[in-house]
Amino acid sequence: MNHMTVYLKNKVLTDNLRTTPVFVALFNGDIEVTAASYSRQSASFTTPTDGQTSNSADILFPIAAESWGDITHIGILDAKTGGNLLFKSQAEFTKNIDVSSQYKIPKNYLIVRLR
Repeated sequence: MNHMTVYLKNKVLTDNLRTTPVFVALFNGDIEVTAASYSRQSASFTTPTDGQTSNSADILFPIAAESWGDITHIGILDAKTGGNLLFKSQAEFTKNIDVSSQYKIPKNYLIVRLR
């Protein structure tokens, strides 16, 4: 068997994104941003429906004190530092974060969908 039921998809999302703390990270390709002013941000997610959930509030990263480069991917991890990468995907668009810039993911824009 290779297909999950909707029940199981919703359970996996709940168990991994709603019952334990998770943190959103920004990536330059395959490498997480390492600038001094950068840090992963905590996120909360909506109750999964039909194997899909999204962030329940804005996710706002710190104002950059130095260049973070082009943000190309977004990941979700299970720890503020270190930890395990749970999900990673290409960002909808590439955004350059330079000095005094800020990266924001609006409410409901970070969608996690199991197929």
